Amino acid sequence: MSEERSLNFIEEIVEQDISAGKHGGRVHTRFPPEPNGYLHIGHAKSICLNFGLAKKYGGKTNLRFDDTNPVTEDTEYVESIKEDVRWLGFEWENELYASDYFDKLYEFAVTLIKKGLAYVDDSTAEEIAAQKGTPTEPGTPNEYRSRSVEENLRLFEEMKDGKYPDGAKVLRAKANLASPNMHMRDPLMYRIKHAQHHRTGDKWCIYPMYDFAHGQSDAIEQITHSICTLEFIPHRELYEWFINKLEIFPSRQYEFARLNLNYTVMSKRKLMQLVKEGHVEDWDDPRMPTISGLRRRGYTPASLREFCDRIGVAKRENMIDVSLLEFCIREDLNKTAWRRMAVLDPVKLIITNYPEGQTETLHGENNPEVEGGEGGRDIPFSRELWIEREDFMEEPPKKFFRLGVGLSVRLKHAYIIKGESVVKDADGNITEIHCTYIPESKSGNDTSGINVKGTIHWVSAQHAKTAEVRLYDRLFRVEDPSNEEGDFKEYINPDSLKVIETAYIEPDLATAIPGKGYQFIRKGYFTLDKHSSTDKLVFNRTVTLKDGWVKK
Repeated sequence: MSEERSLNFIEEIVEQDISAGKHGGRVHTRFPPEPNGYLHIGHAKSICLNFGLAKKYGGKTNLRFDDTNPVTEDTEYVESIKEDVRWLGFEWENELYASDYFDKLYEFAVTLIKKGLAYVDDSTAEEIAAQKGTPTEPGTPNEYRSRSVEENLRLFEEMKDGKYPDGAKVLRAKANLASPNMHMRDPLMYRIKHAQHHRTGDKWCIYPMYDFAHGQSDAIEQITHSICTLEFIPHRELYEWFINKLEIFPSRQYEFARLNLNYTVMSKRKLMQLVKEGHVEDWDDPRMPTISGLRRRGYTPASLREFCDRIGVAKRENMIDVSLLEFCIREDLNKTAWRRMAVLDPVKLIITNYPEGQTETLHGENNPEVEGGEGGRDIPFSRELWIEREDFMEEPPKKFFRLGVGLSVRLKHAYIIKGESVVKDADGNITEIHCTYIPESKSGNDTSGINVKGTIHWVSAQHAKTAEVRLYDRLFRVEDPSNEEGDFKEYINPDSLKVIETAYIEPDLATAIPGKGYQFIRKGYFTLDKHSSTDKLVFNRTVTLKDGWVKK
């Protein structure tokens, strides 16, 4: 944003640390996604925060994949995450993986066993849950908690060597079963999982739990500010406990409010359901809140960074209105999108006094918002045009400033025309509109002296190209689908996608640039879809020109 804004609470902490000379005045952050799905706009907020802090204070940011669960993770997700971070405009200092530290984490676990601070437990998951007690009742120790250091070292090594099946044993921290914080009641550190890992293959059959891997990975990388979302507040005590007991680099965790956006869901599990059950095309369906979906829909990196900047960094959860996101992309595209004409609901317009067989070339700016118009393009004009059906009325009411029988209007970049008559089919539908034009009224050289209030867009029928146009709307018809009764999928908006199979576009759009934004004049902002081809052009609507959403 252009105006000066006050520091957010994390920036205040960073500036205090730098002033105090903490960590030698260094700032080193990390973005640690689990590669088990595609990133969504909530992750964009975290990316902008972590990378933005490092950039502002001359620091560094690591991209570290939290790949401790081999069952759900895949290299496909790793590559998509890297693409999303780069597309948003950021570059990481180091590309790292929690799996890089499996040997070191194993050593840390052995250290805690030797200190009498970890033990191998043979209990089932249900028994462990019962032994942890309740928020108001302390946990109870079991027989395995008093195993000797020697026995724990032997059993843990046997776990590593593959002697036991999945679920037979776990390694737990010997912390505080009476703690009011349930996370401190002897949390799991390692579980047995005989599964192929996307990077380490079959080397390991024991894998560290998130709470054990995360803080230690931060410490190994000497991360100065470990920033995560509010749900990790209860984990902070354990984060610090492991670091203190291991006497390693004192990384510190800070929490901020995650992004909640209305008319969508942000849970990776729910997004996975939408994909797997076929409610959307894929993770990059333009209705999805994923970064890849927003990119395919025509959102720009600048608009997402601006959105993240505007919503700020807070300590309390709140619901952000999607109309703010739409405002940010409109503001950006208004300055960058090229103007073109496209007719989505066509009816034929014949200019009866324009010479048959004659064509002429008119000129249109690419972007009138920019000085010089960013160049322009040639627009062919002829006797027969396509116009929008809604731009004509046979019997227009007062204050209808478009075309009607007896009404005059200007054709964008062209001439003033006057409606004369219509041709209808057997069902009474208008198939042709006949009009006359005023030759002296050409745009840029109008000597007619006639003023009209309305301007409509058009495409020359002889020169038009065809395209499929997809009009996207909000995926859900209620503000907070996750908070409604029943299955969240019951609230999917049945009108979230409308496909216009044959729209007429000006010929210049046949060479539309992938990733470029176009304003279809009077219709909205559009971009070329990734499945578009020279044989079949496909355009996705990014956003309408104005916020036309009506709360149902």
